[in-house]
Amino acid sequence: MKSSKRQRAALGGRVRAVDGTGGAELPSLQREDSSPAGAGAGPGGGASGGSRAKIRGRGRPFGAGGRHRQDHTYAALDLGTNNCRLLIARPAPRGSGQDGFKVIDSFSRIVRLGEGLSATKEISAAAIERTIGALEVCRDKIHARGVTRSRLIATEACRSARNGAEFLAQVRKRLGLELEVVDRETEALLAALGSAALVDKAAEGAVLFDIGGGSCELVWLARAGEQGAHFSDGMLGGRIRFWVSASLGVVTLAEQFGGIEVSDAAFEAMVQCAGEEIAPFAARAGGERRCSQFHLLGTSGTVTTIAGVYLGLARYDRRRVDGLWMSSSQVDHAVATLRKMTYGERAANGCIGLGRADLVLAGCAILEAIRRAFPAGRIRIADRGLRDGMLIQLMRGERGSHIGRSERKDPAVGAEI
Repeated sequence: MKSSKRQRAALGGRVRAVDGTGGAELPSLQREDSSPAGAGAGPGGGASGGSRAKIRGRGRPFGAGGRHRQDHTYAALDLGTNNCRLLIARPAPRGSGQDGFKVIDSFSRIVRLGEGLSATKEISAAAIERTIGALEVCRDKIHARGVTRSRLIATEACRSARNGAEFLAQVRKRLGLELEVVDRETEALLAALGSAALVDKAAEGAVLFDIGGGSCELVWLARAGEQGAHFSDGMLGGRIRFWVSASLGVVTLAEQFGGIEVSDAAFEAMVQCAGEEIAPFAARAGGERRCSQFHLLGTSGTVTTIAGVYLGLARYDRRRVDGLWMSSSQVDHAVATLRKMTYGERAANGCIGLGRADLVLAGCAILEAIRRAFPAGRIRIADRGLRDGMLIQLMRGERGSHIGRSERKDPAVGAEI
């Protein structure tokens, strides 16, 4: 079966430099087998967005214009339903840095772009203003750091909102940022690409999941070189067997069931709701081999919060969380601790804060549904994901292909399986 041109365009397509100049089509991927965020420069003052060159959502492949990739500074921005996140990085020598790059600046702010979206189907004026403020900081950091290659993406809130295009037009007009709304397949691939390095090499398979604000992606990753693993992205060595993007996240679930005071009955109702959404993926995975090293790999604010609570951190520390292994009983204990906390206690916790205090239990419920569907003795925590995947793609100058190919499509799972 031939790869979809639409999917190839979503993952690669034409690419542009930050200054807006055109670039050549990226070459097709060749199959391969395959730091902590620094303190950033403050917002770069000066001209408003209208007087700056537009920052487009794709960066030209390295080497274009006679420059080597080591001469470039790269940026990856992920605007989700709940958060606005930015990473700025430079290539690192082989064998050093995280996945071939060194982070030189970063930014993360809870903006709740999708607040109320499940009820109104529109992004609210207040959410737009909050998000514009965060994106302005990102734009200024991009300029201050001299970024030459970038990819700026928006996900579920902009995909589903009736006024998503209007919001993006506002961003373009007011800030000079051109955001690319990616489809769910692209989102799943980038999350996998950014996190797959943490899969235990001895495991025949692992389930990677990304619990977002408005969607939840799950990916079955086979061991590198595993027979039957479909070609997907050369940088993943064809390890993605199948995936799903479920239409629920911490914001949508908390708005439906409540997030401030969560009773045992409400928590279980959230678990059941999430379980129904991921059931097609779990059914598809029923025939997959699960050796003794099988594990879950989580990348989201939910799992990093759980890790921080488990470690007893007074303040979140990425260096201690990213790559952490937790046993099933340790996860149980951390979730139980969170469920016993009052809303005020969650808000005061240095690993949660006011912005996530009413969302974290919804995330725990989604995690519980995943753990019930895929019993595993351990889970690995990843403080990395979409932005890391974008940086890896930009720096390697490659584009993705089809995520999973077979003879039929299963609409319930949302990928060709």
